Amino acid sequence: MKKRSETKNEAPVLSRLGRFVLKASSAKKATIAALALLLGSVLAAHAEPGNDNRAPEVPDEIAVEAGNKVHFQALGIGVQIYTWNGTSWGTAVPEATLYHGQAVVATHFAGPTWVSNSGSQVVGALPPAAITVDRTAIPWLRLAAKSTEGPGIFAETTFIQRINTVGGKAPLEDGTFIGQVARVPYSANYIFYRHSTDND
Repeated sequence: MKKRSETKNEAPVLSRLGRFVLKASSAKKATIAALALLLGSVLAAHAEPGNDNRAPEVPDEIAVEAGNKVHFQALGIGVQIYTWNGTSWGTAVPEATLYHGQAVVATHFAGPTWVSNSGSQVVGALPPAAITVDRTAIPWLRLAAKSTEGPGIFAETTFIQRINTVGGKAPLEDGTFIGQVARVPYSANYIFYRHSTDND
């Protein structure tokens, strides 16, 4: 079981990433190497202006239908939480912080729910469309938005994609007692869509 580390909004994202990679030190070496490479490329992508309105290339299974446009992207870093039920680790529950550039912009937790710092919220509809792109990481997903609240970055969201996942898979070993909790580090890009208009 991994102890949750405290985070402070004012801390630079690079120092948070460093702590995150150190926290994952007991994971497979290949996963850590992949995580470091991905985080570097993701930070570079977020530094480029104009990327927020460009839909990523994804497998057809999780593509978003025409008539929707990317309005926000963020990097999520956190854990997938599993609980041993006696026969399996069950369904994961996310707990993550979302970053845009160096700013903390939102939190992500069970629901699945995303809440921005300004108070807007979106809840995804289950089950999601999913595809395994990397067998060492949790699947890529597409979820329809079930509900949204408040003005802000998540207002009027229609779809959410989780892509470029690293880590987050359930432990390979069985738990030792019912109720045992495993907090598995992961990262992913989250892409939020809205209905496009004729002016888009």
